[in-house]
Amino acid sequence: MAKPRFVFLLLKEHPYGREMLHQILSAGYSPEMIIEEDSPVADEEREKFLKRIEGNEIAPTIDRLSIVNGIPLVTVPIHNSSEVMPHIQGMDLDLIVFGGTRIIRGEILDFPKDGVVNSHPGLLPECRGSASPAWSVYHDIRVGSTCHFCDNGIDTGEILLRREFPVKRGMTYEDLCYGTLVLSGVLMKEALIAYDKGEWTEMRRPQGASDFPTFRNAPEEVLEVVRERLSKQDYVHYVD
Repeated sequence: MAKPRFVFLLLKEHPYGREMLHQILSAGYSPEMIIEEDSPVADEEREKFLKRIEGNEIAPTIDRLSIVNGIPLVTVPIHNSSEVMPHIQGMDLDLIVFGGTRIIRGEILDFPKDGVVNSHPGLLPECRGSASPAWSVYHDIRVGSTCHFCDNGIDTGEILLRREFPVKRGMTYEDLCYGTLVLSGVLMKEALIAYDKGEWTEMRRPQGASDFPTFRNAPEEVLEVVRERLSKQDYVHYVD
């Protein structure tokens, strides 16, 4: 096999995407193009994640990574087929990599030869949707990240890699959000290495059903419970 030809999509300067791109570039995997969405949704999601990982180091900006590594950077008002497809239509792409985006459906998902992949900061299928570290603590689900294929559902595509994040006593909610963010980048890097080695066919597997609903963003009253559980250390999946 060979290194995949791919484009990288993210919401503008999203810390999740910055970490993921930094990770995959460190392993020698460079996208043909970065396509950023600059929108009110992007602003809201970026600020939400910055709050969740407050106090932790953030990877270099997308602007800097694109310049230093010579990667074309395109900005669109929304990640949908009508805005994205004109930029990639003539490319011979193996993959599209999502690095922190809104839910994307349609022609984009069917375009690359070997699929669209995403890293999710929760263990699938148990913890689909938003604010996975919060809902994991709230429902006593193990914390972790999952690299998976994207389909027309929400975090329902086949799994490539799935790994728990070790939650230690004394960790805060921000620590869990940052830990799963970094782990998601690591899993995407490992997935691209595995693609390079021709291992995806034996790795990919269906998710199966979940005992939990697809979660929406955690409201403040849920976050209060999460912070209290972590403070009292009564979450059931501590590793120490």
